[in-house]
Amino acid sequence: MLRLVVPKGSLEKSTLELFTDADLPIIRGSSVDYKGSINDPRIESVRVLRPQEIGAYVSDGLFDIGITGRDWIEETNSSVHTLCELHYSKNTARPVNIVVAVPEDSPWSSVEEFPQGVKVSTEYPQLTNAYFESKGIDANIQLSYGATEAKAPEIVDAVVDITETGRALRAAGLKVIGTVLTSFTELIANPEAYANPDKRKAMEQVQTLLQGVLEARGQVMVKMNVSKEDLDKVISILPSMKAPTVNELFGGQGYAVETVVPKDQINILIPELRGSGASDIVEIPISKIVH
Repeated sequence: MLRLVVPKGSLEKSTLELFTDADLPIIRGSSVDYKGSINDPRIESVRVLRPQEIGAYVSDGLFDIGITGRDWIEETNSSVHTLCELHYSKNTARPVNIVVAVPEDSPWSSVEEFPQGVKVSTEYPQLTNAYFESKGIDANIQLSYGATEAKAPEIVDAVVDITETGRALRAAGLKVIGTVLTSFTELIANPEAYANPDKRKAMEQVQTLLQGVLEARGQVMVKMNVSKEDLDKVISILPSMKAPTVNELFGGQGYAVETVVPKDQINILIPELRGSGASDIVEIPISKIVH
């Protein structure tokens, strides 16, 4: 039913892992195969292509649904429907920023200070041109095919580049003086396909599975037994998503308590629970959480 396209390159491994964890494993003949399949009636075909192209292909109706970054959607001026953002790691997900950077010793501290004709290198010429036009600056924009941060100041005055932490730019002796765009990875759909009730239902079901996996990442289920006397004390230290589930044990021997907590807190939490009177504590991994 759905023609799916997923990104090749830096997001490829994590995207394939996401679909596998969502019980939608993508099957390919080899790791370099551009075609794949999913053993699911909702997915007709799978292609693995560069994220730079995916927004335009989905916009043009070559695919019904795909995954790419907001940066490439904007750069290619693609008309798509965003189903959701996909934060690949629940704990460490950060947006990436398209930024303007100049050498540390540059006299400019803001984009507004740039002179007309300033030379700028970037892999995002359309985004960059629109950004500088909005600032009233006629920039000389040069297309970069990689290693953009290495081109200032010998080749250009400034660069427009993608960064998550800014570490690579600082290592290259550059400072950030402006932000063009903030981008997350998105699950996108062709608007006409999304208007089809059957395809929309299939898209939303796939979305539910993917988001359920991402919601579960970094979370664990904790179960324990607690006496009546210690129940309030144990409940008070549980960092639960919602109110924990509490059930009375057979014969009135206390209570069974279970809840979902952040994985990165479990090493502190379990000893505290034990010290507060909880017993038979069990930590259980979670594959999906669907609200």
